[in-house]
Amino acid sequence: MKKVCILRIEGTNCEDETFAAFHKVGAEPERVHLKQLTGHAPLDLRRDLMDYDILALPGGFSAGDYIRAGAIFAARMKASLGTQLRDFVTQGRPVIGICNGFQILVELGLRPAFDEVMAPQPQVALYTNDSDRFECRPTLLRMDNRGSCVWTSGLGMGDVVMFPSAHAEGHLKFPAGEEDRFLERLDENDQIVFRYVDEDGQLAGYPWNPNGSPGNVAGICNPEGNVLGLMPHPERAMTRFNYPEWTRGRDGDDGDGLRLFRAVVGRN
Repeated sequence: MKKVCILRIEGTNCEDETFAAFHKVGAEPERVHLKQLTGHAPLDLRRDLMDYDILALPGGFSAGDYIRAGAIFAARMKASLGTQLRDFVTQGRPVIGICNGFQILVELGLRPAFDEVMAPQPQVALYTNDSDRFECRPTLLRMDNRGSCVWTSGLGMGDVVMFPSAHAEGHLKFPAGEEDRFLERLDENDQIVFRYVDEDGQLAGYPWNPNGSPGNVAGICNPEGNVLGLMPHPERAMTRFNYPEWTRGRDGDDGDGLRLFRAVVGRN
């Protein structure tokens, strides 16, 4: 049974949904506070990151999102767990960062990680939505990964799924003047996993793209495919009852998010 570390600090608020998602697909999840991994906890509560098979960084507003969203959580992790994090990723163990978790991965330098496992400083940023407000809405995503991402092996190329979005800082921002180069490199490396689309599966602007990210990018992985960061919430789409049209138009009780978690937990 796969052991999952769902890492949290003050302000994290999606650990319960993430726990439920992994539990539903047969994993053994545990909510772990950062202090339990850094030795700042009673002996019986201490944990070792390398004892887990999967690491999940859930959504929320860690440390109040002061400075920048996810920046404080990332700084604490890098200072105390930097070597272990690098080893965890290098060994090919799956990592997912959802919403605030994606912001943390970016601040850690684990996304997009073009040239090294964990860059010494952020290479991109997740900036304020173009609407300049918090966007909470059902979001349609097209799976555009060509096969490198272990998290989407249960989806087919071009499949459209619904994961709800709930964020104020989801606009993927590249260095000034390098937007096209970064998008091209992400595409060449097969690092683009999800794009925001409309009901016909086509790229579209607001409200289909809730934050204005260039190329409609909603989620990216590292070049090796084991670390996924995305802004929408797959853990909030595990059953048909999570959908606005749950009383009509959906076959069976499974939600689209189930396929993401089931794929990574079921892999060897």
